[in-house]
Amino acid sequence: MSTVVVSIIAGIVGLGVGVLVSTTIFTKKLQRRSLKVLQEAEEKAEIIKKEKLLAAKEKFFQMKSEHEKQIQERNNKIAQTEQKIKEQQRSVSQKIEELQKKNNEYNIAKDNLTRQQERLAARQQEVEKTYRQNVERLEQIAGLSAAQAKEQLMETLVDEARSEAAGKIMDIVEEAKLTANQQAKKIIIQSIQRTAAEVAIENTVTVFNLENEEIKGRIIGREGRNIRTIENLTGVEIIIDDSPDAILLSCFDPVRREIARLSLHKLVTDGRIHPARIEEVVTKTRKQLEQEVAEIGKKTCIDLGIVNLHPELIRMVGKMKYRSSYGQNLLQHSREVANLCATMASELGLNAKIAKRAGLLHDIGKVPDNEPELPHALAGMKLAEKFKEKPEVCNAIGAHHDEAEMESLYAPIVQVCDAISGARPGARREVVEAYINRLNKLEELAMSYNGVMKTYAIQAGRELRVLVSAEKISDAEASQLSFDLSKQIQTEMVFPGMIKVTVIRETRAVNFAK
Repeated sequence: MSTVVVSIIAGIVGLGVGVLVSTTIFTKKLQRRSLKVLQEAEEKAEIIKKEKLLAAKEKFFQMKSEHEKQIQERNNKIAQTEQKIKEQQRSVSQKIEELQKKNNEYNIAKDNLTRQQERLAARQQEVEKTYRQNVERLEQIAGLSAAQAKEQLMETLVDEARSEAAGKIMDIVEEAKLTANQQAKKIIIQSIQRTAAEVAIENTVTVFNLENEEIKGRIIGREGRNIRTIENLTGVEIIIDDSPDAILLSCFDPVRREIARLSLHKLVTDGRIHPARIEEVVTKTRKQLEQEVAEIGKKTCIDLGIVNLHPELIRMVGKMKYRSSYGQNLLQHSREVANLCATMASELGLNAKIAKRAGLLHDIGKVPDNEPELPHALAGMKLAEKFKEKPEVCNAIGAHHDEAEMESLYAPIVQVCDAISGARPGARREVVEAYINRLNKLEELAMSYNGVMKTYAIQAGRELRVLVSAEKISDAEASQLSFDLSKQIQTEMVFPGMIKVTVIRETRAVNFAK
């Protein structure tokens, strides 16, 4: 056992010695490696140190260069500033010298002025003395004091001024009247000339053309039941006579005639004509016409540039197409009046849109759904007020026949334009043939006088120009001819408005230089 213990101890000791030896060897190797690593680290540190020193030197030289550059720039600026200061000093010195020179000149001028003032004061005293002496002499000669003479002179001047002022006032008043009259005529003529309107005549009879005579029997129906149904439903009298391929629709109401015409057109086109079908077609046509009336009103407002008009007023405007006034289509008349009002308002510097609106609506009282007891102008004014139109428009509608007091300039404009449209030749109470015959008669009347060479009816018959022979008629006879012809026209002819008769007598002297 002891031997084993000894062996174990010996083994442990040997093992320890081996470990110690190995540890010693490892330690030496580790020391050598540490020394090597330390040496390499010192070498790298030295390299890094050199590099840092080089970078620091470069940075120092760069900063030094920039600093020197900034110093140079600053020195240059200082030099420039010093140069400017020197120039300013020289300029100030020059100005001081100039001021001193001017001051000297001023002192000299002041001395001269003082001496002149002294001389003027002495001269003024002499003048005053002479003036007093002259006034005293004049008072002795005239036997009046200066105050009395001044008072008499003032009275004389005031009287003369009053007389001249009265004459000037009369001249100005006469010139103003003449100018105002001329300007008014000019504005009216320009408004008429710048408005082109159709000559529209409405009758109480509509001609309905047929393709053949057989259709007449179908329209009449068995024992006349079809024609009676149409007449009862539309309120139109249907006249069937010997006129070939045509029947007449007679009624004072253009709307009824239009409904009857459209209904007959649909019935004839469809071919089925009996009381039930007639009633159906008339009902549909009446609704269709109401829609058409609204469309006509909208189109009229668009054409005239009128906006924000109440739908009910738009419908009434469309309804004007099927109304006539003294034979003149009401819608055409209202459109014409609207354009005339806009033109005249522009000439007078007023709002053309308001004038055009009032002109279009001025006869709106003629087409209400219920016939009012009021005159159409007042009824139209009530309608416009009901649908919130402007006060100027309402007043112009109500006052265009002097049935309401005019409160703005738009009212007389509408009144004048309504008269212009109604009095336009060919507009009312006469057909185109009668209008042409009247113009021909005007020219024939003038040609019936001796010495007349040519006659021309111009401006739609509002003026008759007569060219006479200078050899046969003198100036005095030309004036008498104008007077006689105007009297004969007034006696023998019927015409709207006035006709201007102008007699022209011209003398020409012609020679040729060869």
